[in-house]
Amino acid sequence: MEDATNGPAPADGPQGPWVRGRRLGIDLGKARIGVAVCDPDGLIATPVATVRRDLKTAGEDIPADIKEIAETAREFDVVEIVVGLPVTLSGEEGPAAAHTRAWVERFADHVSPTPVTLTDERMTTAVATRRLNEGGVRGKRKRSIVDQAAAVEILQHWLDRRRR
Repeated sequence: MEDATNGPAPADGPQGPWVRGRRLGIDLGKARIGVAVCDPDGLIATPVATVRRDLKTAGEDIPADIKEIAETAREFDVVEIVVGLPVTLSGEEGPAAAHTRAWVERFADHVSPTPVTLTDERMTTAVATRRLNEGGVRGKRKRSIVDQAAAVEILQHWLDRRRR
């Protein structure tokens, strides 16, 4: 499941033509946001940062998390931003997906004209946690990087599907 939330409709199929450039991957959580980036050829995703959610900013003010991630996107000169959409194992959208869509709508306005794409993120946090466990990462250190690892999983999965 993927849909562009920003920019014109793609000219070349549901995702449009491949454009060389870095992409940012985002794992939106309740307390933290994991951020990853890929190389310009879209081969490999790597972790960038964990950003604390700003749940206090209301109204027309731009939340600090959106500002920080938008700045990261500018620093890496990204051509697209890929955000994980939490759907159930059966593919249904629930409250978490609605929350993500609302955040993405606000975020997309702030990073326009850079396109923001939603992609199915089923099981990415579980896979990221398992990989960290297998790598011997435990405790507070794991908690601080699991969001980045999930963002890597989201972006890498999206890149791999695009390449096929």
